[in-house]
Amino acid sequence: MSDLATGERMPQALPAASAPPATPRRESAWRRRDRRWGYLFIGPQLIGMTVFVVLPFAASLVLAFASWDGLSDLSWVGFENFTAQFQDELLWRSIVNTLIIAVVTVPIGLGLAVVIAVALERLKTRALYLVLFFAPVVTSTVAVAMIWQQMFRADGVLSTTIANVFGIDPPDWLGDPKLALLAVCIVTIWSSLGLNVVIFLAGLQNISPSVIEAARIDGAGAWRLFRSIRLPLLSPIVFFSSVVAFISSLQTFDTVYVLVSNAGPDNATRTIVYHIYDLGFGKFQIGPSSAASVILLLLTLVITAIQFGAQKKFVHYEDDAA
Repeated sequence: MSDLATGERMPQALPAASAPPATPRRESAWRRRDRRWGYLFIGPQLIGMTVFVVLPFAASLVLAFASWDGLSDLSWVGFENFTAQFQDELLWRSIVNTLIIAVVTVPIGLGLAVVIAVALERLKTRALYLVLFFAPVVTSTVAVAMIWQQMFRADGVLSTTIANVFGIDPPDWLGDPKLALLAVCIVTIWSSLGLNVVIFLAGLQNISPSVIEAARIDGAGAWRLFRSIRLPLLSPIVFFSSVVAFISSLQTFDTVYVLVSNAGPDNATRTIVYHIYDLGFGKFQIGPSSAASVILLLLTLVITAIQFGAQKKFVHYEDDAA
């Protein structure tokens, strides 16, 4: 191209040099070494999870559709195990007992934990109380059940105290069908209270002091402050604890097994996990036991789904409020 004013020819631009093809970066030796160490550290956990969780879970799904007593040949029966379980009165009795334990222990346990956490929040000596409340959590469930078993005896501390205070005969906690399930609920609430107290106390301490101070300046009293500020900001933690507590309640077994022999009088404390254990290891009916475990899985999924659906109305997150 030439310049119109001078008639000189304009130099043409040189074509851009093409970039050399990118070569894949070689991983450094220290990064490869770190990856190998990572695999080494998580290896035992993965092996344990595979052996004790994944394989038994897969086996239970397979055995739920089979007939097997652990010794004879395995034979496929389709949905007969599920049909037999749904027609079994003991299964429905165990489901009802399990739901009663969950419905009683979860609201009462979480409610008490919130109240205790609020009471301990301003105490300087709360560390001592936290140790006392948390002690049952780290104590063996078998030991806890055996201690309460002695307390629930007719001549135990609890029964004797009730008899002296109210002037009645000592209650037969573990022999009365109406009181046996209540005894299991009491032990469950007592043993899980400390963990919820620690969790709720941490949640209360995480609330911004400026929010509390602003509410007090506006004239909010203690009850108004708890109902309108603390509890809504604590609701995500309450939701998390309720999900975990419901799942734990549906899996109640060791307390019942140790506290009350043979699932209590008239199967008053028979839970669904005890039902699974009795079928599998008491009667060696592996197929029905696996079918009952699948039913427990479905029941847990349904209850958890209901909780997640209800959280939209009752759980308040700070990001949503902002």
